[in-house]
Amino acid sequence: MTGRPVPVRLLGAHPLDELVAHIRALPRTGRAVCLVAIDGRSGSGKSTLAQALADALPPARVIDGDDFYGGGVDLRHDTPAERAAACIDWRRQREVLTALRAGRPATYRGFDWDAFDGSLCATETRVAPAPLVVLEGVYSARAELADLLDLRAVLGVDDALREQRLRAREGGIGPWERQWIEAEVPYFERLLAGVER
Repeated sequence: MTGRPVPVRLLGAHPLDELVAHIRALPRTGRAVCLVAIDGRSGSGKSTLAQALADALPPARVIDGDDFYGGGVDLRHDTPAERAAACIDWRRQREVLTALRAGRPATYRGFDWDAFDGSLCATETRVAPAPLVVLEGVYSARAELADLLDLRAVLGVDDALREQRLRAREGGIGPWERQWIEAEVPYFERLLAGVER
């Protein structure tokens, strides 16, 4: 980790193989923890890829970016860019990544998706440091976290396939879901502007 923001890499047809190769090629200058972000549009397969990566390079920890949701439970009427900025509480993510980078365990309370009333879960999630820590989720490769990360990767998937997956997972795409899908557009336009292949 250089302390400088690392570039974003767009993953291709074999994302797991690519990620493993990228991680193995990273310089290991005395750091105990490798922090990797797997980003991508909703329904692109980030969670599945993150778990496959953790299984391929144990011991590893996976942090679910959705635990840091901060966009509220109501329909919003601000711009997609404003929604994108508010969707995930990156400051809380940063606290967790900073602790793990230093080799300390991190604790946080995730968004309570079951209650879906804006509250956080009653119980804390504890993440112990590991040689590999993967933060997966939309907005995980954002610039505000880039100086802590060793690798920022974006999983690209065809829009039709993503929508099919979303409909299967959510049972449909209503106005609430659509507002967040729209918010991803400006974020990924900016993120992918300087992508490495």
